[in-house]
Amino acid sequence: MFVVFEGIDGSGKTTISNRVAKALRERGLVVEHLREEGAFASKVTQGIRDFCRDARNMALTPRAELMLYLAREVQLADEVLRPALARADVVIADRYFYTAAVLAEARDLAPEETAPLVAAAANALWPELAFLIDVDPSVARGRRKVAKILAADRRPVSRKGLTGSGLQTRLRASYRTLAEGDPARWVVVDNSDADLEEVVGAIVDAVVAARGDRASAMAAVRARLAAAVSPFAPAPVDGVRSALDAFLAWVDHRAVREPALAAYVLAGTAGEGIDQRRLLLAQLAPRVIARGLRGLSDAASWHLRQQLLESAPGEVAVSLGDLCAEVTEAWALRELLADVAPAEVAASLEGLDDETAWALRAELFARVPESVLASLALLDVPRAWELRHRWIEVRGGLGRAAANYLRARALARSVTGLESPEAWKLRKAARDNAPVAALASLKGMTGEKAWLWRERAVGRAPKAVLSTIAGMDDTRAWGLRVATARRCREALDSMIGLDHPTAWEIRETCLEIWPPSVVKSLGVLVSGGRGHALLERALAQFPNQISLLKQAAIISTGASLLRSVMAA
Repeated sequence: MFVVFEGIDGSGKTTISNRVAKALRERGLVVEHLREEGAFASKVTQGIRDFCRDARNMALTPRAELMLYLAREVQLADEVLRPALARADVVIADRYFYTAAVLAEARDLAPEETAPLVAAAANALWPELAFLIDVDPSVARGRRKVAKILAADRRPVSRKGLTGSGLQTRLRASYRTLAEGDPARWVVVDNSDADLEEVVGAIVDAVVAARGDRASAMAAVRARLAAAVSPFAPAPVDGVRSALDAFLAWVDHRAVREPALAAYVLAGTAGEGIDQRRLLLAQLAPRVIARGLRGLSDAASWHLRQQLLESAPGEVAVSLGDLCAEVTEAWALRELLADVAPAEVAASLEGLDDETAWALRAELFARVPESVLASLALLDVPRAWELRHRWIEVRGGLGRAAANYLRARALARSVTGLESPEAWKLRKAARDNAPVAALASLKGMTGEKAWLWRERAVGRAPKAVLSTIAGMDDTRAWGLRVATARRCREALDSMIGLDHPTAWEIRETCLEIWPPSVVKSLGVLVSGGRGHALLERALAQFPNQISLLKQAAIISTGASLLRSVMAA
């Protein structure tokens, strides 16, 4: 029997499929998993996957991407799948040709073009059972972020991730359409808020039963999976205060089963009802709580940093950036953490130009030169240029210095916001090996060359491009937001607090698509009549969206207004 697991990134399909394989083996079945523990059984397939993931291949077109996705599955099918079907009781695949099809649709390729190609590549080999592990994209994103924090994953952003979170929303819709169109093969597994053990058990029983009577097995597994879900049902939301209560109730509900995810959702929040939950979850997910303190300068957040110094030193150091970077408490903690988390301490110095910052850079340069270099972002002063040139000399010249990803990324970050010819020289040198960082380094830049780079890249990396126009009230910036807002929530993230006619038009247009981002984009405007009315409408229409409840909670505690004022 051939069984496939599909779903968006962070849905849990890899975890579930591997646990199902293990449980089936324990029942005495011969099981082969084509992607055991996340690695494809074919080195060729894995190589194609890595190529497609690599952001250095940003220029890859949707049609070329489709061909590569099909090629990776053809190779896996020919090399591993077909032979495995001849010798195993059950063969499990984590992704199949369905992924290529839904990604092509999300990239706006016409079905009449893609369907024949997918069918030809599959060559009539389709699974008897396909499980769609279905998850709210915001929950999936949170789980991915948690996994990266806990695994200290410092891999570069994937090429697919450059499109922004809107891609996962479109992929989810396409997967669900596939499943609805073929109910005899597909089972939708709600994994947003389900008991993992029960989900795995239900799927295992279904696979075993389907080897005899697939129709009966499908009916039974759907009933069991429905019972495994315990969805969050908050009290009615009728305003900002009740939204805060609903947000806290969601955190409490999630903390029972997924404390790390609950901790992640609290990131960037502080105040009434929140502080005690952060303290509790700091014992269960210290690194996640510490990472979520970034930019927060309230008394409770400083107390948490002190508590987490030993269990999460790197994350505490990272949290010292942004709006709290120059306060007295931050300098005291940097002194304590410089020996145990030098790279993170150096990163927290980004853009700082006082004597204390320069002294700390001098102390850390020999140990973490790339981190110190990256901290020079926004600094167009002689001593910053002296340090950039010193780093290039230490690394053997500009060509060698930019020859690998980590060094090229640091080089690009070091010239963020700088438009001088020398800055452009370094940015171009870094572009081949760190294209995303080179794009991101255009932050706030308004010159013609910066706009040319944005225009060339926006089709392939809108998320990175939109990050560079945050706060810009520029005709071209508004044109870029209008062109991308319906597909990329990052367009709204770039206009926080902007009171412009086009901003209000975008908010109205996107309220039903990106309600949390619309509310977040209000910033200080939420205290005005128009902004408050928009918030109330969003809460009335989408009272159960956790990301929206979080934005309302931030507003309720006053954190959004404080951040907006401090950033102004």
